Amino acid sequence: MMARVGVYLAHPRPGSFNHALFDAVVAELRSAGCEVVTHDLCAEGFDPVLGAGETETVDAVPVPPDADVASHQAELATLDALVFVHPNWWGMPPAVLTGWLQRVLVPGVAYKLATADGEPVGLLRATRALVLNTSDTPEAREREEFGDPLERIWSACVLPYTGVTEVRRVVFRTVTGSTAEERDAWLERVRTEARRLANS
Repeated sequence: MMARVGVYLAHPRPGSFNHALFDAVVAELRSAGCEVVTHDLCAEGFDPVLGAGETETVDAVPVPPDADVASHQAELATLDALVFVHPNWWGMPPAVLTGWLQRVLVPGVAYKLATADGEPVGLLRATRALVLNTSDTPEAREREEFGDPLERIWSACVLPYTGVTEVRRVVFRTVTGSTAEERDAWLERVRTEARRLANS
């Protein structure tokens, strides 16, 4: 059965290496027979600003606040796997992706809670995810000084809440000053990861 995969890019500059990662993973997933839906959140102009009526964490929000959010929520329910491509900015995803998470992964869509201190029940059909990050922070410093906050965000704070049980994250570093050969090798790694996701 063909997997349906959503691939989300969060980088505002056309021609960035994040765009190259996005293009490579999309092409490889399609080559592997997956049905792929893509979103370049910056190019699409996704509004990341959370409105006052969207701040519920337990009760389901009955009506999505705008058509764009409603479309993303409906599409999300049809996906078997997720891919996120973004840089590490201040130990966080870019604002457009953070806003997407806050506006789209809401109670009643991505998870449900009986009480605020209860255990979440994930609602997504997707059970696996691939996160591709770029960074200019050396790995040892990221781990020892900062505690790798993006690993905590994706693998502990966000995706398990929604029912995603398999989270794989790959970091390419350091991008600034990298050689063409290094970037080519990174793109080949992405193709390998895409094939792994498609076949899992």
